[in-house]
Amino acid sequence: MGKSLIVVVVVTAVALAFSRFAGSGSVPLFGLSAMFVTGLWALGLNWLAFIPSAAAQSDKFYDSVGALTYLTVTALAIYAAVQAHGGLDIRSMVVAGMVAIWCLRLGTFLYRRIHAAGGADSRFEKIRVNPPRFLVAWTLQGLWVILTASAAIAIITADARAPIGLFFFAGSAIWLLGFVFESVADAQKQAYRSDPANKGKFINVGLWRWCRHPNYFGEITLWFGILVIAVPILSGLSWLVVISPIFVFLLLTRISGINLQDAQAKERWGDDPEYQAYRKATPALFPKPPSRG
Repeated sequence: MGKSLIVVVVVTAVALAFSRFAGSGSVPLFGLSAMFVTGLWALGLNWLAFIPSAAAQSDKFYDSVGALTYLTVTALAIYAAVQAHGGLDIRSMVVAGMVAIWCLRLGTFLYRRIHAAGGADSRFEKIRVNPPRFLVAWTLQGLWVILTASAAIAIITADARAPIGLFFFAGSAIWLLGFVFESVADAQKQAYRSDPANKGKFINVGLWRWCRHPNYFGEITLWFGILVIAVPILSGLSWLVVISPIFVFLLLTRISGINLQDAQAKERWGDDPEYQAYRKATPALFPKPPSRG
């Protein structure tokens, strides 16, 4: 219990310190930096959701609360910008729309997936019955939102604005590529798994022939696109938001993404010659057109 609570304190301190310093260029909200307020809200909302979830020993709404956190911190950022500037500029409107579209699409997808699986996530099998460890998971989700959305929040809450230019159009194109890649990959995997003929098989069709984790490639790419859009309005400590795509990359490649997925895949199909050939010929993350034949 003690170790878990220490982790909660450390994660909270990191989240709030980051929000405070990265928000140095943000407009004020309630007498504080708008980005700092969104950090407080992200943590508070997840702690509030933890209470009934821990009581019920359920993680059914974990991903849904994550999506709600993204939406509400974006709404807070919009409110701050409207209070300070009287409205949003084009850069802010587009980025807010990007976050909302991504969040609603992914949140809906994850909600349907977890309920199709019976409302339980194997990641939480051991910790949902241990309140202190479960609290760590909810606190980490708050940090995850804070770091990931930081470039978007910096754009929306920026005290100084910049004209639309090359960074805006390049970043928007990168975001669109990532969003399409992730959406198509998720749809292809869902369709593949819904076919009884594919039960127990690994997916190697569509974008999954280009790389073994196209959904993760899309996720990393779209947040990198938002960072590119942010470049003209960044200065001083607000440059800390470059952590956004870096954090997503590290999370999905080193912590809870590719390494866990690959371990499960090896356990299921490690002795399958077809899987071995697929693994050898297909990049883990960065797409490559499949060879003919």
